[in-house]
Amino acid sequence: MARNQAWVHFAPEMVTEWMQCMEEGLDVESYRALCEDIAGRGTDWDDIAWEVAKKMHAAPRRADYPYEEPSDYAGILAARPEKRHPMEPVCPCKMEDKVRGAWTGRIAGCLLGKPVEGMRRPQLYKILGATDNYPMHKYITRAEFSEELVKEANIWLGGTWADNIGGIEPEDDDTNYTVFGMKMIQCYGKNFSSDDVMDGWMRFIPYLNLCTAERVAYRNGAAGLYAPDSATYRNPYREWIGAQIRGDFFGYINPGNPEAAASMAYRDAAISHIKNGIYGEMFCTAMVAAAAATDDIMTIIEAGLDEIPAKCRLREDVERVLAWHRDGLGREAIIDKIHETYNENTSHGWCHTNSNAMIVTMALLVGEGDFGKSVCAAVQAAFDTDCNGATVGSIIGMRNGIAGIPEYWSAPFGGRLLTSIQDNNNVSVEDLAAETIRIMKSEK
Repeated sequence: MARNQAWVHFAPEMVTEWMQCMEEGLDVESYRALCEDIAGRGTDWDDIAWEVAKKMHAAPRRADYPYEEPSDYAGILAARPEKRHPMEPVCPCKMEDKVRGAWTGRIAGCLLGKPVEGMRRPQLYKILGATDNYPMHKYITRAEFSEELVKEANIWLGGTWADNIGGIEPEDDDTNYTVFGMKMIQCYGKNFSSDDVMDGWMRFIPYLNLCTAERVAYRNGAAGLYAPDSATYRNPYREWIGAQIRGDFFGYINPGNPEAAASMAYRDAAISHIKNGIYGEMFCTAMVAAAAATDDIMTIIEAGLDEIPAKCRLREDVERVLAWHRDGLGREAIIDKIHETYNENTSHGWCHTNSNAMIVTMALLVGEGDFGKSVCAAVQAAFDTDCNGATVGSIIGMRNGIAGIPEYWSAPFGGRLLTSIQDNNNVSVEDLAAETIRIMKSEK
């Protein structure tokens, strides 16, 4: 029932709100017990919970807090690092193969991770081991599950599997937002505002097809709140992964121009997220744009980092992964380190921007430009598997082009995609790529 839908009631999420405030550096340690108590009281306490949250938001910043994390665009630009990766925009005439690769890569990466979305690492590894897929190197198919394995691993076989989708990719938010990016540019142009993003959501996306921070922001927009208020009012998910999965299309249409791509990503993210939630979309979108201009994985990652503040938690977490890789740690060892840093057994840790950006970074590094190795590393790490598979697939798909994605990865969906975006419910990769190139060439 709509009355009981997830992600719109505030009181049950007060522990998440407390954790979020703590991570923002607010001196709210003393509120922990109160927040835990309110979280158990039910939705009738939403108003009381918000009054407590406002007191936490007004708390002073801890004196030892080392980060500088603006949420306004001018502040973000001023906080970026001095190091830049100058790139030349890539001519649209050279982009057809790469754009087809980016779309195909995103769809395939999403499909790889979708069946195991929500699984924690022990359950996922049990399945991978039992299906001769560890280290992960292929799709997990429904046909591989014996009755014994279904019971042992506690699997529901009614979900999305590569061998039961009927030759077309099912609707998913990780692909919806990419198609929505195209739809929005068609309607509002490249100079769209954050207000346009909100209007576009309400025009073209059904409310219940959005999750966590996006559903909260949609609710807030319908009540007349726009950015930045739509991102902060009763929104404990404001640094979760939602924005990080939304910006790829802006990278597609700005090949070789990470800064322009990140600017669009900011305008998109600001309606639902703050700080590292915004930076996650800017980081990943900039990497997509950079992947059109260079094959070098480290340059792609650093081009993404160049678009976010030098002293933010996201940059610190990504640089941890870079350091582990420099120290010679491989896929499994880095995955271990990420799990030590963020707790997949809490919704806040599992769905946070930073934990999943660390996985994306790890997968890009250990995948070494190989499409299958990269998306499989992203999914094997657990956490938000379909989101991370899709993001890595998009970046490597752009880098490699469609010629660099073995047919095995695109065969299950036959180049077709279902979405819940109005007027784009059943689309082909060929048409999506052609329209992407047209928009790329357009000045507006």
